[in-house]
Amino acid sequence: MRFKPLGARMLLRPVEREEATASGIVLPDTAKRDKQNSEVVAVVAHENINVSVGDMVVYRKHSGTEIKVEGDDHLVVGADDVLGVVED
Repeated sequence: MRFKPLGARMLLRPVEREEATASGIVLPDTAKRDKQNSEVVAVVAHENINVSVGDMVVYRKHSGTEIKVEGDDHLVVGADDVLGVVED
């Protein structure tokens, strides 16, 4: 299934965390997904959206709608829910 967001929305793929911390503490499954950092997978050209596919973004907690695309979890969020782009 392909998904194209409409309006001022974008499709995000949650980022998985490492299995263990640098000090060797193993993280449980519930802590492996960083709930507020995601990669932009799809976005439409819109005046309120200043991100591109491949950007890492931070979004508001408890925002968006979870969907499955090709068996993987994704999140559809509005432009107002994205707080910023993570730069290296």
